[in-house]
Amino acid sequence: MRVFERDIDSESEGRRERIRFWLTIVLGAILTGVVAALVVLLSRANDNYDRSLGWQTQSMEVISQTRSVDAAIARAEAALGRFAVGLQKKDGRVYEYQWARARQFMAQLERNVRDNPKQMALVEQLTREMDSRGAQLGDAALSANYNQTVAAISKYYAAGQGEGLSRIDKLLTEIIANERTLLRDRNRLAAADRASLSQAILLFSLLGAAAAIIAIGATFSLIRAEGERRLARREQIFESDRAMQLEAAVEERTAELADANDALRSEMTEREAAEAQLRQAQKMEAVGQLTGGIAHDFNNMLAVVVGGLELAQRWLPDTPEKAQRHLANALDGANRAADLTRRLLTFARSEPARPEMTPIDECIASFAQLLERTIGDRIALTLDLQAEGLACWLDRQQFENALLNLAVNARDAMNGHGSLTIRTMDDGENNAAALAVQVTDSGCGMSPEVLERVFDPFYTTKPAGQGTGLGMSQVFAFCRQSGGEVQISSAEGEGTSVAMLLPVAKAQARETVEAASGETTSPVTPREALSILVVEDDARVLAATVDAVGELGHTAVACGNPLEAEALVEGRLAEGQGGFDLILSDVLMPELTGPEMVAQLKQRWPALSVLFVTGYAGDASEDAAFGDHDVLRKPFTLSALDQAIRRETRRTGEQRLAS
Repeated sequence: MRVFERDIDSESEGRRERIRFWLTIVLGAILTGVVAALVVLLSRANDNYDRSLGWQTQSMEVISQTRSVDAAIARAEAALGRFAVGLQKKDGRVYEYQWARARQFMAQLERNVRDNPKQMALVEQLTREMDSRGAQLGDAALSANYNQTVAAISKYYAAGQGEGLSRIDKLLTEIIANERTLLRDRNRLAAADRASLSQAILLFSLLGAAAAIIAIGATFSLIRAEGERRLARREQIFESDRAMQLEAAVEERTAELADANDALRSEMTEREAAEAQLRQAQKMEAVGQLTGGIAHDFNNMLAVVVGGLELAQRWLPDTPEKAQRHLANALDGANRAADLTRRLLTFARSEPARPEMTPIDECIASFAQLLERTIGDRIALTLDLQAEGLACWLDRQQFENALLNLAVNARDAMNGHGSLTIRTMDDGENNAAALAVQVTDSGCGMSPEVLERVFDPFYTTKPAGQGTGLGMSQVFAFCRQSGGEVQISSAEGEGTSVAMLLPVAKAQARETVEAASGETTSPVTPREALSILVVEDDARVLAATVDAVGELGHTAVACGNPLEAEALVEGRLAEGQGGFDLILSDVLMPELTGPEMVAQLKQRWPALSVLFVTGYAGDASEDAAFGDHDVLRKPFTLSALDQAIRRETRRTGEQRLAS
């Protein structure tokens, strides 16, 4: 029976709770609606009262301005009378000033009464009377200004005897009277609005008091209900006969949670391993993208080297000066290719350093011009070199690359505008054992979180496509490889300072012997001379290719811009020389690619023979763009070029015979 009684009590308590809840909701909704209505009423009453006060102020301003007009006219006429009698210039100036003030007051008066048609009509009439009065008084002032005393007095007297002044006074009086009547009406309206506002405030206050009383009652009710619930909860706890079952359930749940925790830890370990593998894959992908991205420029350099050496080998016995020019081109291309290779290997950390005795101050001073071009004109570069006579045993190219990385990072941190300072200093000892190269910028600085990861490879805060995250890691690797270290200090909004601490080396002499090997090829003589259009955007590669084509016995026409190729073909046909037998074109060019240019030419001359030349490894996969034309890889030899030309012309001849 006690169990049933407890169930009945619980149902009754639940019913009372629901009733309290819905009563609270209904009461709250009613109070909210009443408060909203009173707020609207109070807002309208306040707006009406403010509008009434504005009308009162406007009426008082109209009365004040009307009186000011009257006073200014009176002072102006008095000053004119003194001017006509005494001919004193200062009286004339007083007249002009007071009459101008009367005009100003009239303008203000006209603005204030523009919403009252009756007053506006009186003001317009007053303006016409003042214009007429001003003309009469002005005539007298003019005579007085020319010292015509009699004429001035006569005109001033005649103006005083006219009816214009009386009409002006009458109009001013009427305007003031009308505005006073309007002011009385507005005062009554303002009083009524003030009473409405007071009533709204009183109602709002009463409602606030009622809401406070209701809130207090509701609070007491909630407190009592909470007390009752707590009492019922304690009774249920004490009377519960399921304590042992609950304890068992808790132990079972605890075991399940422990198993779930172990599974979660195992999953976290596997996830960390997968993320590490992903990061490594991303690093390798970045290395591959960087290497492939510069392969085109590297093959262009090799094309200059191979072509120049072969041509120099052919022309050296007969025309040494011509051979010397190609040898110089080959040497320049080889040096650029070697430097590019060294940068790639340094990036991959697989090339050992080639140290040399490097005077730090002289190296920085000679490298400053390149830094200035890199960071731009809006960044001021300052050199504070205080390590004169000190040299370090390091790889000069890697040192310059580290400086360039720091300068580029500083430029990006300053958003292209600011100051960059490069300072060198020794350690202060008599025989300096170390020196510091400090690069300081006035950029945005770094947060502590970014500062902790600044030397991590592939970590960058730049947008996608604007940084690989390898610059600072290369600086760190260079300093360690040179036997030094790197320090960095930065704060958000205060700029960044990076110091490379390098050991000072004693003077020593090193000699580096570089051996260069070349290969000789036998000259290749073409079967028949062809007219070939050579299209290449790189000037050195273009010159080498044109000479190579000429050496094979063909006639070569150089074209440095693919946009000009169509005009050259059309011009040759117009001159009656016949079209080109072959188009020898590079693939990747800035304004128009080789396949795009050939597609345009084939629309007008479908039978053109084409041989593509490329130095980019990724071009070979674009078979659809090349069509059925042959592709020659850079760098190429004269023999390979001759064979490619023969192969393309033979294929084109067979197609023409078949058609």
